[in-house]
Amino acid sequence: MLRDAALVAGKDLRLEWRSRVATNQVAPFAVLVLILFAFALDPDRGILERATAGLYWVTVLFAALLALSRAFSVEAADGNRDALRLSGLDPAGIFLGKVAAVAVELLALEALLLVGVAVLYNADLGGWGLLAVTCLAATAGLATAGSLYGVLAAGLRVRETLLPLLLLPVAAPVLIGATRAFEAAFSGTTGEGWSWCVLLAIFAAVYTVFGVLAFGPLLEES
Repeated sequence: MLRDAALVAGKDLRLEWRSRVATNQVAPFAVLVLILFAFALDPDRGILERATAGLYWVTVLFAALLALSRAFSVEAADGNRDALRLSGLDPAGIFLGKVAAVAVELLALEALLLVGVAVLYNADLGGWGLLAVTCLAATAGLATAGSLYGVLAAGLRVRETLLPLLLLPVAAPVLIGATRAFEAAFSGTTGEGWSWCVLLAIFAAVYTVFGVLAFGPLLEES
């Protein structure tokens, strides 16, 4: 399973590296959203500073939708999804590979956006340990849930609009937990943020287990 996961993750990351979609489209989109938030709220700097954590994770969530849509759209062309089903790879390995590739892209994007909020919003990036753990746990949750719903919507013509409708309500606990943890890190009260990291880790673990068990049947039906 882990060997198959490494193969799938390597394939997806090589495709992204060669196509440059993440660097040429997803990252500029995310930075532009941060800039637009800054322009919209800049007249009241206090509101902008208080809302930094929430705006950061809303931006990450929007970018995650683009990354997940891209991750499964590449399988839709030229019968690639059928080839993937017939490849003999463990479905759980395919799921974990997709999750790993999306997570790597999101973590790189989140590092870029942290620089963005420091520059644009004057955020105090204290509590690096809490910030790092929050990013890892929240990214795992978004990648696992997104990959599960991504394969569910992948075989439909309306997948571009169906995926956000499926994922956004489910991702609410991730958005809330990550925002609260970041608020604690930015305010210097890191002790209050670790309980939210536990919530994020539980969410990611539940969807990882569910994805490992359900990805195969969902792939066959997509």
